[in-house]
Amino acid sequence: MIAEEEFERAFIARDIRMLREKMALTQAQFSQRFHINLARLRDWEQGRYKPDSALLAYLKIIAAEPELVSRILDHGAADEKAAAAE
Repeated sequence: MIAEEEFERAFIARDIRMLREKMALTQAQFSQRFHINLARLRDWEQGRYKPDSALLAYLKIIAAEPELVSRILDHGAADEKAAAAE
């Protein structure tokens, strides 16, 4: 019998994979675009681990506004590069 936690991980894994596939991104592209560790993304999609509540919230924001998240992350990276150049 599947434990409740395993069942929950399986549903979350499916949702994460479907989000990524809906955006037509590979795991590597999704992890790079949204600054998520690739190995951890693979673990989630394979149901090995369940993301914590903060990461689940982040994934919901990505699902709702992927372009906005990308712009914010890109802007932050540009600020870091400019600060390093000074």
